[in-house]
Amino acid sequence: MKAVIETNKYVEVTYEVIDQKSGRVLTSVEFPLGYVHGVNAVLSPQVSAELEGKSAGEIIEVPVDCNKIFGPRDESLVITEYIRNVPEEYREVGTAILMENERGETKSFLVTRKDRKTITIDGNNPLCGREVIFKLEILLVRDASEEEIAAGGKVEEGPDIETGLSIHEVLN
Repeated sequence: MKAVIETNKYVEVTYEVIDQKSGRVLTSVEFPLGYVHGVNAVLSPQVSAELEGKSAGEIIEVPVDCNKIFGPRDESLVITEYIRNVPEEYREVGTAILMENERGETKSFLVTRKDRKTITIDGNNPLCGREVIFKLEILLVRDASEEEIAAGGKVEEGPDIETGLSIHEVLN
């Protein structure tokens, strides 16, 4: 009997996020995303709920209204600035910029446009205002170990490094 996705199962998936209007793939994961179902909220609750009861080898498509996850677009988070006023390291489309307000709160902005005179940065989530389809391929479903349940995902052991030195010898 095939293992099905339920709480405390270790799951590996790959996925694509497809814009419903254009059919264009907005993003995809090349390497499997592994998590413990019901323990780690790496996927939206709507997507996680659709994975329940599925097993390895299945492909599912989940329509998602991103306004419900990220809220509506906030045009006050879109800023256009003269390129000469922007440091060179922030002048490429796709560059993430972490900004801080006067209260010390931080927010990530993304450079979305650039022309000869200006650069536009956007603090909205890139999926904000879109309706998308999460297309997921389930690669693996198995019982999670106690360590994986505690960590919320796969526990990787680091390399076995033996130096023969004590901690005091290493630090001094």
